[in-house]
Amino acid sequence: MSKRGLQARALDLPSHGDDTTRLEDVTLAAYRDAILADIEAHGGAPVVLVGHSAGGYPISAAAEAAPDKVSRLVYVCAYVPADGISLADRRRSAPSHPVLDVIERTDDGLAFRFIPGKAADALFYDCGPEIIDFAIPRLSAQAIAPQETAIALTGNYASVPRRYVICDHDRIIPPAFQVTMTKNWSTSSVDHLPSSHSPFFSMPDRLVDCIVKAH
Repeated sequence: MSKRGLQARALDLPSHGDDTTRLEDVTLAAYRDAILADIEAHGGAPVVLVGHSAGGYPISAAAEAAPDKVSRLVYVCAYVPADGISLADRRRSAPSHPVLDVIERTDDGLAFRFIPGKAADALFYDCGPEIIDFAIPRLSAQAIAPQETAIALTGNYASVPRRYVICDHDRIIPPAFQVTMTKNWSTSSVDHLPSSHSPFFSMPDRLVDCIVKAH
């Protein structure tokens, strides 16, 4: 992004990456508030929010709460929310659920994680070994509670422009379901990449091309 003259930063949502929030304290509202706090901490000017996979719901919640702080939403093979529907119910409405074959619940029942030995083929099959070696140790358990929380959307969310990047060879969110989630969008706001679920690793330059269109 910086090579294109754009400022970008990656935010560790609660319990992800270096964030130490306990899984039992993770909520969809906490995700939303972390995003909005980060925007304010960096000056408060409107930003383009990019959400990958389950990240589609947190960025949408942020746009609903503060549409004046979000100039556009970009969904990268991500779940697009529907009013009153949780992410988990959105996933369940898909015709197939390949992700269920590669995840398991944590012992405490608060989260799910990728099953050792299955993540590479599911997430990174089109990436080189050095990328896989980098990515696998950084996968963290994902709290279940935020994904079972219904989202409320109003005209605030609807007022924010959106783009979507469909990953045509995704083994986590079926590409056909990505098409379904964007069926009423204008074709000019939907891009396709011949990628796995991880285009930021397998074809970062082409993904950036898609994101740049949002500016």
